Amino acid sequence: MITADPTPPRRTKVKMAEQGQSLRMGFADPEKKLRVGLYPGTFDPVTNGHLDVIARAARLLDKLIVGVAISTGKGPLLTLDERVELVQAEIARIATQNGMVIEVLPYDTLLIEFARKVGASMIVRGLRAVTDFDYEFQMAGMNYRMAPDIETVFLMASETHQFIASRLVKEVAMLGGDISSFVPPLTLQRVLQRIRG
Repeated sequence: MITADPTPPRRTKVKMAEQGQSLRMGFADPEKKLRVGLYPGTFDPVTNGHLDVIARAARLLDKLIVGVAISTGKGPLLTLDERVELVQAEIARIATQNGMVIEVLPYDTLLIEFARKVGASMIVRGLRAVTDFDYEFQMAGMNYRMAPDIETVFLMASETHQFIASRLVKEVAMLGGDISSFVPPLTLQRVLQRIRG
């Protein structure tokens, strides 16, 4: 008959030290690298859909950079300075609510170069529909080939914002339609001022 030994095994100092080390490793390392993400776009104009993605990305990161592309080829309605200013104004509440840093910076280089410059390890992209996915899938592949250390993370658009696109917002506004449910108040005011001259 086999009986269990009632005396517990002796714990050596080395074993106890190893266990202590593993317990300490479970806590946040104060020297751990911050999770920095980059959310790029033209933001012409910034929409409620953009703000939704920014708010959700902010919950996943320690620091978020919103990169505003110059995009002269798209013939933007608002100037680069105006777009940067509006994004900064509209995201202030999100940064405060999440207790984090959200920077808004313009860029006119390759996205990967800009990501490296700001120290981002993650590029955040919003997806609205299958048509978005085709383009974004190609871009993610190209970016990964150039910078395999920078991941692309896709966030699906919220149900209430899946149809909002800056291009469509501008078209509706130019034809006199109501865009108040698509963009935040300050942006609405600035877009209407620009269209009405």
